[in-house]
Amino acid sequence: MPGTVILSHGLESGPQATKVSALATVCDALGWASVRPDYRDLDASRDPRAIDARIARGLEQAPGEGRVVFAGSSMGAFTSGLASLRRASAGLFLLALPTAIPGYEHAFDAADVPTALVHGWHDEICPVGAVIDFARARSATLHLVRDDHRLGAHVDWCAAVFRDFLVGLG
Repeated sequence: MPGTVILSHGLESGPQATKVSALATVCDALGWASVRPDYRDLDASRDPRAIDARIARGLEQAPGEGRVVFAGSSMGAFTSGLASLRRASAGLFLLALPTAIPGYEHAFDAADVPTALVHGWHDEICPVGAVIDFARARSATLHLVRDDHRLGAHVDWCAAVFRDFLVGLG
């Protein structure tokens, strides 16, 4: 039974970004609804305190009932995890996850739900070791690829992994 995927873009991006667009295409093919909140007005200040407003916006666009999956890239992954603590979710799909944001008072956390992560070995922004530690502590599925923070060489591959993730949720 499909549901809705909240697809959150990164800080230097927008709702039409390459990765979230690829994930939205997967949602369409599998009969899942997808919503891509636009955070660009919040991100313009580059103020870490805007993360709370990002989380609130994502939650506002989630349906009140039915299955929800939170998915996102970079800052979108960070806010997706925190949103999952406030709204029941069927799963999390996180790309290039930062486990902490300088200047933001809360460390990354997420609901204990099926979680898959994709991270680049050569991520120059989000250290891979912290993501490995998070995945290990949660027994989450972690895919490490030979890429950097943008995962630009793996967009189609990420979409295929996402497809398998959604199918695996049943």
